[in-house]
Amino acid sequence: MIRPQASRTLREIAAPLGKMAVFVVGAGALFSALMVIIAFLCKGSGADKLLLDTQGINIVTYTMVNLPQVLIDGVTLGFVYAAIALGYTMVYGVLEFINFAHSEIFAIGAFAGVEFLIAMDKLGVLAAAGPMGGYMYLVIALMISMMAAGGIAMLMERVAYRPLREAPKLVPLISAIGVSFALQDIIRLVESLTTGQFYRVMPTFGDFDKRLPLFSIPTGQDSTQVDIQVKSLVVIIAAVLMLVLLNYIVNATKIGKAIRAVAQDRNTAALMGVGVNAIISFTFFIGGALGGAAGLLYALKFTRIDPYVGFMPGMKAFTAAVLGGIGNLTGALLGGIVLGMLESFAGAYLGTFTMGAFGSEYKDIIAFSVLIIFIIFRPSGLLGEQVSQKA
Repeated sequence: MIRPQASRTLREIAAPLGKMAVFVVGAGALFSALMVIIAFLCKGSGADKLLLDTQGINIVTYTMVNLPQVLIDGVTLGFVYAAIALGYTMVYGVLEFINFAHSEIFAIGAFAGVEFLIAMDKLGVLAAAGPMGGYMYLVIALMISMMAAGGIAMLMERVAYRPLREAPKLVPLISAIGVSFALQDIIRLVESLTTGQFYRVMPTFGDFDKRLPLFSIPTGQDSTQVDIQVKSLVVIIAAVLMLVLLNYIVNATKIGKAIRAVAQDRNTAALMGVGVNAIISFTFFIGGALGGAAGLLYALKFTRIDPYVGFMPGMKAFTAAVLGGIGNLTGALLGGIVLGMLESFAGAYLGTFTMGAFGSEYKDIIAFSVLIIFIIFRPSGLLGEQVSQKA
C-alpha cells in the first residue's frame, strides 16, 4: 500500500510530466497541421516550382520531411524559454511586478558556468575526462550557474526591491530597469578585468556535439535522416527535471505552501508565523537559479555568449510568461513551449513559403506580434492570469 505522502509525491512529479507531454504534443500537432495546410495552399506557386527546380521535391513533401527536425528544435528552444519564464512568473506571483533584471540573471548564470568550463578546459581536465566525465563537469557547471545566479537574485531583491516594497508599482519597475543596466556593466567590468574579452565561447568537450540518428524519411530515391544533437537532448532533459522539481517544491513542500501563502496575502501569512522576507528571498533565489541554469543550457546549445546575451531570450521568456498567463506556473510552461515552437517553425519555413522575401530573421517579429494579438484579445493569456494563488 502506497503511503499518502509517497502518493502525493508521485502525483506532483507525474502531473507536470503529463502537462509537458500534452503541451508538446498539442503545440507540435497544431503548428505541424498549420504548416502542412499552408504548404498545400502553396502548391503550384513560385515557391513550389523553386523547390522542384533546386531540390527535386514539391513544397508539401519538403514541409513534411522537415517537420520532425523542426519539432525537435522547437521543443529544445521552448523548454529554455519556459525555464526563464518561470523566474518571471515566480517573482510576479509573490510581488506582482515584472523583474526586468531577470535577463541579466540569465547572463550571469551563463558566464559563471562557461567561465568554469573554460578554466577546466585550460587545465586539460575536460579533454581527459572523456564523454561520461563531460556530463559530470556539465552538472558541476550547472550547479555553479544556479548558485551564482540565485545568489545575485537574492542580493538584488535585498538591495533594490525590498526597500521599495510598499512604494507605488512603477517605482520597483524603474528600479528593475536600473538594476538590469547595472548588471550588464558589472558583467562587462568583471570580464574586462579578468579575461579582457566580452565574448566567450563554450569549450568543446564530451560528446555533446554528436548527433544521434532517430529515423529516416524516404524522399523518392533518397532518404532524409532525422537526428538530434546530444546537447539538445541534454537541454530538454535538464529543463524537464528543473520544471518538475520546481512544481514539487511549490506544491508539495512546507516552503512551497509558505510561498503560496505569501503570494496570496502577505500580511495574513506574517500573522500566521511565515517569515515573509525570507520566503520572498527564497523565491528570488529559486527564480534566479532557474534563470542561471537556463543561461548555461543556452550557452551549451548556441556556444557563444556576451554581456547582452540575456536580453533577447529574456524578452522572449517574458513574452512566454504573458502568453501563458503571467503568475501562472503552468502557463509559463505552456507559453515557453508555444513560443519555442512558433519561432522554430517560422525560422524553418517562412523563407521557403515567401521565396526568401521574409527570412528566418523575421521570426522575432512574428513572436512579438503574437504577444500583441494576445494582449488585445486575451490579456489574461492562454491559461489565465493567477492572482489569488499566484505561485
